[in-house]
Amino acid sequence: MKNLFDAALAGQLKQRIDRLRIDSERQWGRMSVAQTLAHCASGLEMALGEIRPRRAPIGRLIGSAIRSKVVGNDDPLRRNSPTVSELLIRGERNLDVERVRLCSLIDQFASGGTSVCTTHPHPLFGPLAPSEWAVLMYKHLDHHLRQFGA
Repeated sequence: MKNLFDAALAGQLKQRIDRLRIDSERQWGRMSVAQTLAHCASGLEMALGEIRPRRAPIGRLIGSAIRSKVVGNDDPLRRNSPTVSELLIRGERNLDVERVRLCSLIDQFASGGTSVCTTHPHPLFGPLAPSEWAVLMYKHLDHHLRQFGA
């Protein structure tokens, strides 16, 4: 499965990020391209343990049941999926600043391997193995890059 521990895939994602422009057309959702990059960076910060959201009540009920449907294959994430409040981005962001920040976090995650993944549970899916974090982070980045046609 595609995952963010794969250096070649990490490089491809960074190339796609580099193609984004302030006027890149959004295919779905509400965030601007700069807000989306900030949101993606927050997702990586969560995987690295820098942001530690609480478990969502719905996650306690169905999270483990749907985890394998999300991280157990190469199917892309669905459009307009909800996110936890800690990853919501409000206010304007600078595209160039967010691009550099996100690429730096991709490098940190990809080069750090399994040792950099948090043991804090994902807010929906619960505890994830490092390999599951790597699949989820790849899918999350790919999802939002497709959102802007990159």
